[in-house]
Amino acid sequence: MTRNAQADRTPVNRWLPWIGGLLGLAGLSWVLRGFDFSRFGTVIGGADLRLVALVPASILLEQLVRAWKWRQLLYRLRPVAVMSLFGAIMAGYLLAILIPLGFGTIARSWLVARREQLRLASVLATVAMDRLTDGIVFACLVPIALFSVVFDDPTGDIHAGLVWGGAGSALLIGSLIPALFVFRRAALDPASRVARYAARLPPRFAAPVQRLMTAFAHGVAWPRSVARGVAIVLASVIVKLLAATTLLWAGWAIGVELAPAQYLFVMVFLGFLIILGHFLRFVGSFVVGGVYALGLFGVPSEQALVMVLLVEASNLLSVGVVGAIALWAGGVSLADAQRVQQTGPG
Repeated sequence: MTRNAQADRTPVNRWLPWIGGLLGLAGLSWVLRGFDFSRFGTVIGGADLRLVALVPASILLEQLVRAWKWRQLLYRLRPVAVMSLFGAIMAGYLLAILIPLGFGTIARSWLVARREQLRLASVLATVAMDRLTDGIVFACLVPIALFSVVFDDPTGDIHAGLVWGGAGSALLIGSLIPALFVFRRAALDPASRVARYAARLPPRFAAPVQRLMTAFAHGVAWPRSVARGVAIVLASVIVKLLAATTLLWAGWAIGVELAPAQYLFVMVFLGFLIILGHFLRFVGSFVVGGVYALGLFGVPSEQALVMVLLVEASNLLSVGVVGAIALWAGGVSLADAQRVQQTGPG
């Protein structure tokens, strides 16, 4: 029996989906109290399909920019075509849906490493750099989002939660980035304490651990070109702004118009809620959080639900179609991915 199969049989893993489902159902019932199904149907029927089509277009453009950004981070390892990375990202999202337990990040790294003949650990390190730069930009957007909008928060809990969340994120990421480069220097120096400790492991473990450390360290690299470094940060900003426009197009399609700063606030709010929901296995955190956040700016629950469902459906459709095409073009089957998830790459 594989380690993952054993983990799935633990009591915690058996009960978490049920708990998450109940939390999601309770949250949805709360945000949709007084919901008018007749009005909900009217809103759907009156949606402008031309504007609805811009929702998946925005999602695809967001991931295309992310692929371009990833290319800049991978450049020191190997120049990789943007469309190839775009396909890997979308395929990774699809595999994350089909194969649970957080396989998406590993999947997209494995797809690129497999095709470009790179070490998986090196590619994973570039994904870590991608996530951390995104995190820095996100943390910088929190105060902008908070101080540029006004909404009803009599207890101050929402403001306090976002302030502490933003500060905590900035502190954590601000510590992780230098820690990664310290690790890189130590892993590539045979005389370092880290390398010496790895060498003292039992012979069957010492060599694989040293290879893994070295491969990961090679992926922790910032571009030598200043222009590429600036491009990475700029791409992170564009990715976040594009993420906010998905609800903008969905809103315009049904006649909802909010200020740009309000969409930015909703994106920030959902960012924290989705992370929290991931750890709590909160099913439907995007839908519940989206309806609640839009309601802070006076959007009725019927319209808010249509907006978030349009974004959610567009995301699933985009990932399903493009991800499946990318897997087919790369000759990758679901069985191949499951084997990697269960036993690790060969």
